[in-house]
Amino acid sequence: MLSVVNSATGLVNGFFEWFGNLGIFSWNVLKAGATPPYEWQELIRQLDEVGSKSLPLVAMAGAAIGVVISLEARYSLSRFGAKSMFPATLVYSVLQVMGPIITGLVICGRVGAGIGAELASMKVTEQIDAIEACAINPYRLLAATRILACILMLPLLTLGTDACALLTGWFAQTLVEPLSFHQFIQAGFKGSTFNAFLPQTFKTAVYGLIIGLIACFQGMRTRGGAEGVGRAATNSVVLGSLFVILADVVLVKFILVVFP
Repeated sequence: MLSVVNSATGLVNGFFEWFGNLGIFSWNVLKAGATPPYEWQELIRQLDEVGSKSLPLVAMAGAAIGVVISLEARYSLSRFGAKSMFPATLVYSVLQVMGPIITGLVICGRVGAGIGAELASMKVTEQIDAIEACAINPYRLLAATRILACILMLPLLTLGTDACALLTGWFAQTLVEPLSFHQFIQAGFKGSTFNAFLPQTFKTAVYGLIIGLIACFQGMRTRGGAEGVGRAATNSVVLGSLFVILADVVLVKFILVVFP
């Protein structure tokens, strides 16, 4: 019984210790990133790494989601005699529900693992210590640039996911029942406003903050050589995905309250 209590106490202490260290790390990154000199060259490189190199992956994910939603929606709506609602259903499902969360999870898998493994490798090979020895702040050079790149690129990548999903969803529908793209877009966005879709797109900036912050945190606190590198990459993806899903729950409620 005593060992169980000790184990539970250790888990609780480890839980709060992890969040405490994350808070300290976040403050160090914010303080370093907000003060000059700014690492513009590294930021541009990270924008390319996170943005353009991830675009093919999110485009394929969006294309697959568009086809799946199209097939499922057409079948379900046909059963209830509501096939005319297909364009609006597809547009709503992609732009408000599936597009943002799929983009967040895909980017977490690709970028989160990459950042975690890269920084962990630099940590165990003492490259980060060498950067500090050269009077360069590693929080500014390595963490702030990657986190900011994730924040800026996630909404743009979400737009790419949404566009590919809508295009392939329309194409899948057209193969069964011919429907012009103009009619599809007109019917899908009829009665919709920017407030219905823009908050859902820009909430992915929060996903980018979570992905970049956790990946950098896990990478820069790595210990244990090659095993630690693998553990950092795994934890970056697992924890990042978990917190992205939890953030989605909170943000959905927040958006419904602020943009009714």
